[in-house]
Amino acid sequence: MKRYPLFALLAVTLLLPACASDSTAADGTPVENVAATDGTPITVYKSPTCGCCTAWVEHLEANDFTVQVVDMDNVNSVKDYYGIPQELSSCHTGIVEGYAIEGHVPADDIQRLLEERPEAIGLSVPGMPIGSPGMEVEGRPADNYDVVLVTAEGSSVFASH
Repeated sequence: MKRYPLFALLAVTLLLPACASDSTAADGTPVENVAATDGTPITVYKSPTCGCCTAWVEHLEANDFTVQVVDMDNVNSVKDYYGIPQELSSCHTGIVEGYAIEGHVPADDIQRLLEERPEAIGLSVPGMPIGSPGMEVEGRPADNYDVVLVTAEGSSVFASH
């Protein structure tokens, strides 16, 4: 995994909230730590032009998540900051209760992660498999894909779809 100097991590920490004016609550608390009235709060960092990212956000909202979207031209700094290995990366990154959610992870798997609370960086669906949430293609059968549990020691299959 690529390592960055402390000043780079500090810059990301300070600049990410500035990417969207409402990524913090009035008291300065990061959105991902603010109690939501409608559902589990999650912050999603994505490209402003990504249609499949928007479809994944809609999937989360339909499954009782309250989503704060932060549009960024380069989401790699978020992936690097949270420790998502390049080989497990996808097009967007969500942060929920301290976990990184990389790519088109189904909402049910995120809920299971939050219930079980393993010691982990988070979950990933590497690449963009057809049929995963946000990647549905009419007339095409869904790919088989794995949701991967990412830890400091490596990764393992969390769920298969």
